[in-house]
Parts: sequence; C-alpha cells; structure tokens
Amino acid sequence: MNEADGRFMALALGLGRQGLGRTWPNPSVGCVLVRDGRILARARTADGGRPHAEMRALAAADPRGATAYVTLEPCAHVGETPACASELARAGVARVVIGCADADARTAGQGVAILRAAGVAVTTGVREAEARALHAGFLSRVERGRPALTLKLAASLDGRIATATGESQWITGTEARRHVHALRARHDAVMVGAGTARADDPALTVRGLGIARQPVRVVVSRRLDLPRDGRLAATARDVPLWLCHGPDAAAASRAAWEAAGARLLPCAVDHGQLAPESVLAALGAAGLTSVFCEGGGGLAASLLAADLVDELVAYSAGLVLGAEGLPMVGAMGVDALAAAPRFHLAETTPIGGDLLHRWRRD
Repeated sequence: MNEADGRFMALALGLGRQGLGRTWPNPSVGCVLVRDGRILARARTADGGRPHAEMRALAAADPRGATAYVTLEPCAHVGETPACASELARAGVARVVIGCADADARTAGQGVAILRAAGVAVTTGVREAEARALHAGFLSRVERGRPALTLKLAASLDGRIATATGESQWITGTEARRHVHALRARHDAVMVGAGTARADDPALTVRGLGIARQPVRVVVSRRLDLPRDGRLAATARDVPLWLCHGPDAAAASRAAWEAAGARLLPCAVDHGQLAPESVLAALGAAGLTSVFCEGGGGLAASLLAADLVDELVAYSAGLVLGAEGLPMVGAMGVDALAAAPRFHLAETTPIGGDLLHRWRRD
C-alpha cells in the first residue's frame, strides 16, 4: 500500500463511518475521486441506501482519468439503480482502489471483473481490516444471515444494574448516557427485552444529538404482553417499532399492535423463550445490518449463551450495590470456565466519572 492510497482510503473510510446506522439495508460506503493528487469529489451512501456512494461522487465531478477510492467492491448487479462498477468504467475512471471485497453473491468478484474487462486498473485490499470493520454489519447479514450484534451493559463495579428494590436511575453518569445515545445512532436498531420494556417504559430513541433518522426500535416479547399505554406504543407511527413475538401471541394483541403502527416479526420458540437465533435471522431478513442491544439481563444471557454477541460495550460505574442487587446478566447455565463466552479487550476509555470497556470476539 503506497502512502497516497492509504491516505485517500482513510478519507473514504471516514466518510463511510458518517453513514453508519442510516443506510440499511445497504452498506455505508465511502468514495473519494482523486486526479493528480487533488480531490475532485467525496461522497458516502445516502440515507436509506440510495444513491450509492460511487454514483453520488460521479455526479459531483468530471471523473475522466481519475482514481476512485471505494471502501467496498463496487456493486455488479442492476437493481433500482445501475451497477456502480459499470458506471465507474463508463464515466472514464482510470483506476479504482478498493478497501474490501463484497460478499454478496451478486457482486463478489464480479465488480472487479467488470472494471478490469473495461480496461480500468484495480487495486484491492487497501486498509482491508478497517474496511471490513466498517462494513461488518453488512457482511454479517450477507455471510451469516443476521445483523452484527453489540450488547451494551452498564453496571456498578460488582456487576449490578439495580438495587434490591429495583432502583436503577442512574447508575452511570450523564456523559456515559450521552455516549450510549451516540452508539444508538451508529446502529440500525436498538433492541430490548419485554421485561425492560415493561419496567422502564423506554423511548429507545436517540436524543440530544440532533439526528433526523432514528434507529428502528426492536422489542423481543414472546407473548406481546407489553403496555399499550406507554411511550413505545404512543410513538410507533413516528419512529419504527418492530416486535419479535412467538406463535402463542394472542391474536388480539397482534392486531392491536399492528393498528398502533408496529411491525410484527414472528419468531421460533426454544425452551420456553424466543430463540435468539430466530430473532436475529428475522431482523436480518428484514434488512437490518447492525443491532445495539440494551438488555435486560435475560435477553443478554440468551444472546451470550447462543454465541451471538459480536461486541460487548460495558460501562462500569464507581459504586457497589452488593449481592442483593439485580445482576446485569441473567442465568446462563455455565458450570465451567471453558464453556463461558470469552471476549478480547479492544478499548478502555474514561467516560466522565465512569469507565468504558469495549470487548470483541475474534
């Protein structure tokens, strides 16, 4: 990787990150057009997934003889828009530098083939690890049929999320809570379990950051036994609300929630609860690429036990609540350390008076 390629790809990656949580079901691609060392245009995938980054960049400048830096292999299939690979070649781009390959069978390798067949020089794998990290959610949906999942935990030093009486607001400080809103904004959806929805009556929206496109709100509730006089029901027509439920949810409850504006996603039941694999598969089939799960403890335990958590974001507050407090993760049936899901520390950062730990699976 030469210095210029690395520098311009870094810029494209930064553009792509700006669209995270806003472009699903499409990836948030960044594209930079450069000629003779001068930037002609820069773009990311538009909110909602179209137009693609390449098409927006081509529309912004004369690209003849330029190099296009693209974080993901340009698409090769024709859908509602032309294939980006063909359009780059038709526009006279001389070279395309790609961050990582597209795993979608409609494009995988074919985007590169279209470009090379048209006489366009192609360089692949520039800042590939960073590009794959940017597109982790999209690649997860394509390769595994489910969105990438981040599990957020916020607890006292001894791992409690509430006192014995249920008091929980607030264990972490205002800075940590604002940071959570920023993470919500970078995901396609925010997910909680039915117990959390009943106990906290959460809005699950991004507040205080001035964003126009809210993430989808997902509640996992086998029987749809959720309060219909709370904030979720009141705002279901304004901010998307998706309810994952089992086959035993009452017809009256299903009808009431649909009438309120919610989208219902039927899921399979396993051992008396919604199967987490089925929940994530349903969300992937609906187009989501990244989900930010905020609990509660039972849902967190089921996701961890099923090895579905890709990243853990844990906020640790400087207080101790004792054994009678509510643990942040429910029972998992782990009786040996070797059976416990293990994560690798990627980041530790002070957030106000709290500490953020970010852990990832290999």
